[in-house]
Amino acid sequence: MLYEFDHQQISTLTETYGGPTDEQLMTLVQHGNESALAILYHRHTAILRTVISRVVHNDADTDDLLQECFVELWRRAATYDETKGKLLGWLITLARRRSIDRVRRRQAYFRAEERLLERSKSDIEDSHNHVEEEANATDCSNALKKALAELPDAQREALQMAYYQGLSQREIAAKTGIPLGTIKTRLELAIRKLRAALLAIGGAEEWSMARC
Repeated sequence: MLYEFDHQQISTLTETYGGPTDEQLMTLVQHGNESALAILYHRHTAILRTVISRVVHNDADTDDLLQECFVELWRRAATYDETKGKLLGWLITLARRRSIDRVRRRQAYFRAEERLLERSKSDIEDSHNHVEEEANATDCSNALKKALAELPDAQREALQMAYYQGLSQREIAAKTGIPLGTIKTRLELAIRKLRAALLAIGGAEEWSMARC
């Protein structure tokens, strides 16, 4: 609507209306006169563009906001009251307010985008760490199973009684009838082999002998 009038048409309209004031033109706009709106657009584009560009610093946004200001002027023409101030002041306030709103929305969008990217990055890292932990746990479990299977039967039996049945060294000796010193030796040898198997994959842990 606003670009339907070229400079020659605007000049003709201005001559027709005898150089009306902004307030007189607004009265015409309030009665649905698009020609009067076109004159106002031509008259105040330069100053409003300057006001807007000082806030948004973007030519495309400046053009959009300039159009929005005059569209809003057209829509809200009935609410304009010249006793409360000049039309140009009203337009400048409108342009500045809309420009600030545009910047705030843009900033809010970028902040939300940054938060989303950070959250996604964190989720990816957590997922990656979880996968690594599961992989490490699986490697350790497989290494332990293999090492246990390779232990001599006597060492494996002593280890299973100590760690899976929770028996002390003395209890194992009493239950099996094997000397306490022999039980200690078997457990020490079994634990060394298991620790070596875990060290080979970088997953060694301290084995507690508190109950032995």
